[in-house]
Amino acid sequence: MDQTCLQLLLFVTSLLSCSTDQARLTVSPSSSQLFKDEFVSLSCEEDDSSAGWTLRRNTTKRQMTQCGDGWGRTAGSSCNISLTVPLDSGVYWCESREGSTSSIINITVSGGSVILQSPVLPVMEGHDVTLHCQTKSPPSKLPADFYKDGSLIRTEPTGHMTIHHVTKSDEGLYKCHISSHGESPPSWISVTGQEGEDSLSDNPLLSVLLPVASVSGLLLLVLLFLLVRRCVQRKPKAREVKVGEDDITYSDIKILHRQRSNRQKNEPPPEPEVVYSSLRSDFTPSSQFNH
Repeated sequence: MDQTCLQLLLFVTSLLSCSTDQARLTVSPSSSQLFKDEFVSLSCEEDDSSAGWTLRRNTTKRQMTQCGDGWGRTAGSSCNISLTVPLDSGVYWCESREGSTSSIINITVSGGSVILQSPVLPVMEGHDVTLHCQTKSPPSKLPADFYKDGSLIRTEPTGHMTIHHVTKSDEGLYKCHISSHGESPPSWISVTGQEGEDSLSDNPLLSVLLPVASVSGLLLLVLLFLLVRRCVQRKPKAREVKVGEDDITYSDIKILHRQRSNRQKNEPPPEPEVVYSSLRSDFTPSSQFNH
């Protein structure tokens, strides 16, 4: 297999082996809102450890920074923030060396006395979700008012509200309020489809890209098969040795010697060449007078 075939095979194989796996960003404690001076751990749970996932974030102060770059401390695949501050509020995600990203989550660190504990990841349609209105100082289970998109939903005496069998209509901006303590920051709650994915009809770009990606993968497989077949069946040709080439090898000399030996056995001996000097030696003045 020559060098050109090898390079083509490696190129096509690298295209087929491009990882489509994505990391899942998890947060502990699992809440989109945190009090100031709390501990939080974020992890990139990766399907392909070779992808080299890195935790990044955007805040109002700094953009596109990674864990350890002025915030957090790496511990294996996790990033730990020992004492959260309001400046840690922002969006967090995992990113690979190739530029693939996980889903983005929003974390809010409150310096107030009330937070709304809600899921950091989208809720699957048909499942139940419970929201907790939490105070920083006890008692924590106090009557709370819950709001969606600025409108009061209801008041719960124990400070938590459960939404049963969520649908897309339950998606929105939620907050809570406890008398004599205050109001929590708002948090957005997302709802996904039955199988954890949004419908393709809701995203026309995906409905176009997915068939294209499938056809491209099939074409790459066919191309890889044809390359392997061609490179395996290809036979190396004997190199012709030319005068002036610098890369003549011992094997080339043997091939040339064998070809010349075969030609000498099958060809008749060459006739003698007549040159001008021979004619001059046979010519004498006497022969001129005789004529």
